[in-house]
Amino acid sequence: MKTYVATPATRERTWLVVDANGQTLGRLATQVADALRGKRKPEYTPHVDTGDFVVVVNAEKVVVTGNKRTQKRYYRHSGYPGGLRSKTFDQLQATRPEEIVRRAVKGMLPRNRLARKQLTKLKVYAGPDHPHAAQQPRPMEIDA
Repeated sequence: MKTYVATPATRERTWLVVDANGQTLGRLATQVADALRGKRKPEYTPHVDTGDFVVVVNAEKVVVTGNKRTQKRYYRHSGYPGGLRSKTFDQLQATRPEEIVRRAVKGMLPRNRLARKQLTKLKVYAGPDHPHAAQQPRPMEIDA
């Protein structure tokens, strides 16, 4: 019995679409990260990118539990002394809701070159429309 190892030539990628309307941020991010890595497929191989493309729509309607809406902070640094800036979840959701979902999914991926490549397959949109209709994305089932 030989061990099966997926190769870039044999992988099959599909496009999945996820509606984030009313979904809890962390629970949504774990399942999107698994789909990006390919862990939902039987031919999953840890060192090969076998994952699918994932399109997340309605990112502005994602929810968080508890007091995270006012207490959770997102940080960025300009690179200059004193250049640390932060925003709360509410502030970031009002200006760039796509960034909330992208950062949550990025945090659920490993910290290596392969994960950085896999993150490029994530497409996040604030509203219900997306420009990927030509790829015929299938709806992805999200476990509640």
